[in-house]
Amino acid sequence: MSPSPLPPDKTSDAAMSRRSFLRGTAAVGGLTALAASLAPLRELSDFTNTEQFLQKYYKELTPDDMAKVIKRIEGDVEKQYGVRPHVRDLKPMDGVEFVYCLNLTRCIGCRKCVHACVNENNQSRSPEIQYIRVLRLPHGSLDIEKAEHNYDSKQVPEKGFFYMPVQCQQCKNPPCVKVCPVHATWQETDGITVIDYDWCIGCRYCEAACPYWARRFNFTKPSIPKERLNTNMAYLGNRPRKQGVMEKCHFCIQRTRAGKYPACLEVCPVGARKFGNILDPNSEVSYILREKRVFIQLKEEMGTSPRFFYYFDK
Repeated sequence: MSPSPLPPDKTSDAAMSRRSFLRGTAAVGGLTALAASLAPLRELSDFTNTEQFLQKYYKELTPDDMAKVIKRIEGDVEKQYGVRPHVRDLKPMDGVEFVYCLNLTRCIGCRKCVHACVNENNQSRSPEIQYIRVLRLPHGSLDIEKAEHNYDSKQVPEKGFFYMPVQCQQCKNPPCVKVCPVHATWQETDGITVIDYDWCIGCRYCEAACPYWARRFNFTKPSIPKERLNTNMAYLGNRPRKQGVMEKCHFCIQRTRAGKYPACLEVCPVGARKFGNILDPNSEVSYILREKRVFIQLKEEMGTSPRFFYYFDK
């Protein structure tokens, strides 16, 4: 049964939210009921955020549709933060499949990658949301379930330990995508699994399905100081999120699809991070996977086929 819209004088933030509406509808009748329920709502005009509420699914947006969406987002950000951002909808490049390689021999556990990621991707500062966790393990141990990630990074590197940064593994077979009831997350042709924050209903199924603890949920309204806002944004990347939606590492899509390296790589003081196109046999990542001692794909026994590789120097 489709929920009835509230009268204009009773409309609340919850009623105006596609997320709230979709969550309830999907729970009641699944996607078939969802599609049927949305049809009559296209005639509504008493929602203050009608344009966002009725936004098409990402893959159905025409270039003109996207231009209007981006203009709305830029206006919303400017209203909230007092600065006009530059938002782009960057598409995958032909002949590109991104992979990440991380040298466990070199990583010193300094966590500079963690903070560079937060700054680049407009993650909430209070509470602070971090996409990267750096695990400290004793030499000879691979029990990541018992790894320490609250160590003092001012004392690194420590004798007898090595460090393993963990973030979204950009799986070829991502379990998070399979469980999303509204297809708000999907895998793109360049290997990046993305999230459309306007379609996420906050059910957190993807968070439960991810074996790498890579998904983050906004329990409260994200807080970013105006002076720290990164105005170079992508629709599927680092544009500001809202309370009640999921987010995660997206390989700095606003940078990598524009020919740059991820922020975490650029800040690494020891060159432990490598990133590139695995389809290019002359790329650095192709060389590493051919010539270096690739140690593990994290939890590869689960069949997720991560695009994130850990290796040692020979």
